[in-house]
Amino acid sequence: MEKNRRAFLKQLASLSGVATMSAVPAVAHAAVATKVKDIRLSSHQGYVRLVFDLNRAVDHSIFTLDKPERVVLDLRNTNMTHGMVDRVGANSLIRRIRSGVRNSNDLRVVFDLQHEVKPRSFVLGPSGKSGYRLVLDLHNDRAVSTVAKKTAPKKKVLRDVVIAIDAGHGGKDPGALGKKGTKEKTVTLAMAKRLEKIINRQKGMKAVLTRKNDSFMRLRQRIHKAREHNADMMISLHADSFPDPRARGSSIYALSVDGATSETAKLLAEKENAADLLFGDVNLALEDEMIKEVLFDLSLTGTIRSSLDIGDEILSQIKSVNRVHKKQVQQAGFAVLKAPNIPSVLLETAFISNPREEKQLMSPAYQNKVANAVSKGVANYFARQAPPGTWLSASAADYKVRSGDTLGSIAEKYQTSIENLRARNAMYTSSLNAGQVLKIPVS
Repeated sequence: MEKNRRAFLKQLASLSGVATMSAVPAVAHAAVATKVKDIRLSSHQGYVRLVFDLNRAVDHSIFTLDKPERVVLDLRNTNMTHGMVDRVGANSLIRRIRSGVRNSNDLRVVFDLQHEVKPRSFVLGPSGKSGYRLVLDLHNDRAVSTVAKKTAPKKKVLRDVVIAIDAGHGGKDPGALGKKGTKEKTVTLAMAKRLEKIINRQKGMKAVLTRKNDSFMRLRQRIHKAREHNADMMISLHADSFPDPRARGSSIYALSVDGATSETAKLLAEKENAADLLFGDVNLALEDEMIKEVLFDLSLTGTIRSSLDIGDEILSQIKSVNRVHKKQVQQAGFAVLKAPNIPSVLLETAFISNPREEKQLMSPAYQNKVANAVSKGVANYFARQAPPGTWLSASAADYKVRSGDTLGSIAEKYQTSIENLRARNAMYTSSLNAGQVLKIPVS
C-alpha cells in the first residue's frame, strides 16, 4: 500500500512539472506585446467556442452589456492584425465582431449578439503542436428549447454566488487526533455547518456542503460535488497537526503548479492527499482520467491567481481570531483544490495537536469566530470579483459618499435597503467616509 501511495504521488508530481511548462504566468512577458495569430470559431450543442491563437500567455477579462446584448473581451498588452475579426462569420449567436485599441496597448474585442449568452473563458498553455490559446465559450441558454414561445419581456434574473464548503476527512478517515481524543473530522464538520448558516444569511450568496454528516468521501467526490452545484468558490476546512504540541496558529493554502512554497506545505499536501490511498481502496490503473483532468486544471493559472486572492482576503480576517502560523498564503499540490475553473483554498483552522487550540476547536464560540472571519473574507472577495450574471456583480449605479450621508439616506434615495447596501459592498458597520464609492445594488 505504501509503495503504491508513493508511486501515485510521484506520478502527480511529475505531471505537475509538465503542466508548469504550459502555464508560464503572463507576468514573464509583460514587457513584450502578445500577438493574436488567428481566431477560430466552432459551434457545439448549446454553445459557440472561439479560440484565439496567441504567441504567449495573456492577461484578459470579460464582461457583458445589454440593450443591445454584447460580450466584451479585453486583452492586456496585445495586438492583432487589422481585419482579422472579419474572417469570423455571423451565426445564430453572433451578429458581428468588432475590435479596437484600448489604453494605447490593450486590445478590446466586442461581440454583438443576437440575444443574451453566458460567457466563460480560460487560457491554455502549449500542448503538442498548439501554442498558447485563449478560449471563449458563449453559452446559449435558448438552445435547450427548440420551440419558440412568445412571452412578455422578463426581468434579468441574477443568481447567487455559490460557495462549496468542504469539511475535511469524515467516516472511516478521522483525520488528525488531539491529545484528548478530539477528531479532526468532527470539528471540521461542525465549523462547516456554522459557516454554511452564516453565508446563507447574506444576500447574494449561497453555501453548499460537500458532506453533511460523518461520511467518508474521496477527494475526487468532493470536487465533483462542488462542480454539481456550479460552485464559484471552494473552501476546504481542516485542523493542523504536528509532533511538537507547542506548534500553533492558522494557515491557508492554494494549489501550486510550481512546487510547494515550503517543505511544511509539501508534507501537509502529501498527508491530506494520502487519505484516498489509505481509506479509499484506490485502483491506480483507474486514475488515468483524473491525471488528464489535473493536467488541464493546472494550465488554468487564472484560477490559481483567484485562489491566492481569496486566500489573502480570508487570511486578513483570520488574523483577528487566531495567531497566523504562516503570514502569507502557502501553495502545494493539494488534490482537493484541483477543481476545474473553481478557485479553491484549504484552511488549517488551528493545531489540534496543541492542547490549548484543541480546546478552542471544540468551542462553539471559537468555531463561530472562525466562520465569521471566513465569511467576511469571502464577501470582501466577491464584492470585487463576483462572476458576471450574479447579484453581487451587478449595480444600478456608483454613489460617491458626501459629508452628512448615512446608509439610511442613501438607501432611501435609491429605493433599496440598508441590508442590501451592506451586502453589495461587504460592509459590517454603518460608518461612511466622504469620497467613499458605494455600489448601489439592483432591486
